[in-house]
Amino acid sequence: MTAPRVQAPAFAIDEELKNKLLFTLLALVIYRVGAHVAAPGVNVQALADFIRNSAAAGFFGLYDMLGGGLSRATVFALGIMPYISASIIFQLGGGVFPVLGKMQKDEQGRKQLTQWTRYLTVFIALSQAWTFALFTESIPGAIANPSFLSRVIMTLTLTTGAIFVMWLGEQITERGIGNGMSLLITFSILERIWPETLRLLGFVKASVVSPLGAVAFVAVTVAAIAAVVAMTMAARRIPVQIPRKVMSRGRIREGQKTFIPIRIITAGVMPIIFAQTIIIVPGTVASLTQNRVLQDIASVFQPGEWPYAIAFSLMVVVFSYFYTSIIFNAVDLAESLKKQGGFVPGVKPGAATADYIDDVLGRITLPGSLFLAAISLVPIVVSQRLNIQAQFGGTSLLIVVGVLLDTIGQIEQHRTLRKYDSLMKSGRIKFRGRQTRYI
Repeated sequence: MTAPRVQAPAFAIDEELKNKLLFTLLALVIYRVGAHVAAPGVNVQALADFIRNSAAAGFFGLYDMLGGGLSRATVFALGIMPYISASIIFQLGGGVFPVLGKMQKDEQGRKQLTQWTRYLTVFIALSQAWTFALFTESIPGAIANPSFLSRVIMTLTLTTGAIFVMWLGEQITERGIGNGMSLLITFSILERIWPETLRLLGFVKASVVSPLGAVAFVAVTVAAIAAVVAMTMAARRIPVQIPRKVMSRGRIREGQKTFIPIRIITAGVMPIIFAQTIIIVPGTVASLTQNRVLQDIASVFQPGEWPYAIAFSLMVVVFSYFYTSIIFNAVDLAESLKKQGGFVPGVKPGAATADYIDDVLGRITLPGSLFLAAISLVPIVVSQRLNIQAQFGGTSLLIVVGVLLDTIGQIEQHRTLRKYDSLMKSGRIKFRGRQTRYI
């Protein structure tokens, strides 16, 4: 008599998934180690002090948030930003140039675009590394022996680091649990939780922040995380009906009712990054050129001030509509639905369906963009009111929540597929009927 089969617990991890998780963790650790190794010949303290007291602190803070460590001149100082910039250029180009748009829909074309993205990443990394080398030389005491050779060494070091980070992200996508580039950014953000927690406790101990203020700050942070999770998962469901259809050999495909989920925050975190990049340009350029006009403009658009909040909110709304129109093609979606025989109840297939989807997308983008602006500004206001220098803003929360939700979904999908594979191999699902093969 055979022993009964014992079913694995629901939280069991198979060998393949375990290897993927271990590989991903190892790659992330390597990335974070490199993000703390300084480039040769740089006085990190002198560089950090200069950036901290300059108007370009916002620009370097954005880079540091995305994991590069530019203000510390590490070997991975450029981080994943050159690759992200190259990817955005080709993504936006697909909506402007029909050739690129056609390549994005074809498997072979996507491979070619991936290769072009890598080449553009190298070019952007070289340009940014050379610019940063010149900037570092202009800081007194940042470079021990400034020369052309020191510039070349700095450029090659930072460019090599950016290429290695790009390769590391691709390896996580292929051999790990996926979403490699986003996981690199997320892990660098999560790494700051423990130091920031200790810093907050130190402020409370030194009576810089009251215990009630610290509790209020934590409560606002938890509420913001809950709001981001809810809005990230929120979607407008457009009902779709697929009619009954007679197929070849007398087979019948039964009709079904389904829906098209359109996320309220379709554009994701990109509108915030675009808005932050533009709004810190005057301060950054003013710091480098000492231009009085730009310095006056930068002094007006300070975080926490009304001009900053109004300009930032308007840019987030505009970029939300712009980026959504680029990445979401209602015409292609309507044509694909028409080819499958599906339709939206009460709407004619084809152009009318595309117009209807565009109308729905336009109406839900406005509240989504306003939420993006609010979740970016609220942490700044709360930090100023409670006298706490928070390092976690709305951008960090949106990135972390979005990537973690996607990662959890990929892990669950992997486990579901392996569950069905194990059922097939164990003989729990058997073929019923005639088993004669006809060749």
